[in-house]
Amino acid sequence: MPITEILSRNANLYGNDVSLIEINPEILEKREITWREYELIEPNTVAQFRREMTWREFEEQANRFANLLLTRGIQKGSKVAVLMMNSLEWLPVYFGVLKTGAIVVPMNYRYTAAEIKYCLDLSESDALVFGPEFIGRVEAICDQIPNVKQRFFVGKDCPSFSESYEYLTARCSIDAPDITLSDEDNAAIYFSSGTTGFPKAILHTHLSLMSACLTENNHHGQTKEDTFLCIPPLYHTGAKMHWFGSFLVGGKAVLLRGVKPKWILKAVSEEHCTIVWLLVPWAQDILDAIDSGEVKLEDYQLDQWRLMHIGAQPVPPSLIHRWKKVFPNQLYDTNYGLSESIGPGCVHLGTENIHKVGAIGKPGFNWEAMIADENGSPLKQGEIGELVVKGPGVMKCYYNDPEATAAVLKGDWLFTGDMARMDEDGFIYLVDRKKDVIICGGENLYPVQIEDFLHGCEAIKDVAVIGLPDKRLGEITAAIIELKPNSNCTEADIMAFCSALPRYKRPRKIIFDVVLRNPTGKIEKPKLREKYCGGSLVAAETNN
Repeated sequence: MPITEILSRNANLYGNDVSLIEINPEILEKREITWREYELIEPNTVAQFRREMTWREFEEQANRFANLLLTRGIQKGSKVAVLMMNSLEWLPVYFGVLKTGAIVVPMNYRYTAAEIKYCLDLSESDALVFGPEFIGRVEAICDQIPNVKQRFFVGKDCPSFSESYEYLTARCSIDAPDITLSDEDNAAIYFSSGTTGFPKAILHTHLSLMSACLTENNHHGQTKEDTFLCIPPLYHTGAKMHWFGSFLVGGKAVLLRGVKPKWILKAVSEEHCTIVWLLVPWAQDILDAIDSGEVKLEDYQLDQWRLMHIGAQPVPPSLIHRWKKVFPNQLYDTNYGLSESIGPGCVHLGTENIHKVGAIGKPGFNWEAMIADENGSPLKQGEIGELVVKGPGVMKCYYNDPEATAAVLKGDWLFTGDMARMDEDGFIYLVDRKKDVIICGGENLYPVQIEDFLHGCEAIKDVAVIGLPDKRLGEITAAIIELKPNSNCTEADIMAFCSALPRYKRPRKIIFDVVLRNPTGKIEKPKLREKYCGGSLVAAETNN
């Protein structure tokens, strides 16, 4: 069943019930008023701080956008890119694209203008929906994306090079378009990358999306009464696919725009959230804020918070033990996945297996997994090999890249690139990553991109970028820099040079040393990691 039918069913069954809530607490903080006082202030500020949408409004807005796209020639096989911050409009836009039979292409809001163009070209996108935060970046590439013929702006004061989403959709029908969809139809392209740093376009079908709903609901037993707090970006396969378990049964989502501990706890308290998916830094920050007295648990209503699950990067067991001391009555789970496996859930720990914290768990609902050697043959218990998975959420292919597809899809098995072992009880533990991608605060950073940039510094002879363990972020980027002879370049000089990079890509540590390379000229990153962080990075979770 195509996932769009779940939205239509929810609108029919629960039309007047709230489906989505958007909260932007920064609006209140700038006005120096408390969360509880927001209803006492001017209506315009209230609308900016908290907006909500019923299931019927969700369905109608998705239908309006679908009908608009159809009038502009968007059809099956077309691609519509979405470049927006989390907002009340994001999911209706997403489902509106799906209702036309076109392929929705969510894009990372951290992309530079050049990266946006690259991904639009790679996915062969025909249209772009973007928000106010991206006006400058989109304007910079307007003349370079002639194939993106339709550009829709979500927000006020529409720029001249786009059209107003709000104005146009208000004039479109609320009736569902007469488009027949099947499980096998292409539905979405998500972006990932390997160690080269160049994004790959991951193509998924409606079957993949629907499988995420079923897997997640099986793992965590969501009901209509559950409220899911969604903090991570919706362009990612992580949090959205977790909410799909609630979406399946008409459970609402709260979209929180901000990650401060007091904002998270207030959202849980005020919106009566029952399920929260966190990244390691956010969980760490919450615990630190409690320990420091910055937040006091007695100020919040948290008894209804039944499940905290975590993912997208290595999860330190010590963090979970600490969390359970503060929240002993909460269930905990960790989830492993990749964008190529429609996000988290192909392996998960299970709330009943807290005694196995440190493992990523067992194969998820409707999934199979094994540890394989270089030939794809299963290894014995305890032996280290590559984790491979099989299930209904495996990608169809890397779009227009048969060579890359063949490298990771072998029969029905997806080769994850992660090295792992299985214990005597069938629980899987990650040992190291085959890829060199650095996961910092849940975001993938690609060493080659940073290395290529640093090579532009005249004082640098050679450079290698690796990840170092970090208590809060999981990993941080470290640049091992070999200077040219007689250079007196300092760490401050390197940091100043890196100011041209987006902030999240800048190295957090500079190490002046010789860059180790093997006889064929390849950087020996395993040896560098051994030297600077004492060996393999033991991981509890990866979500590439």
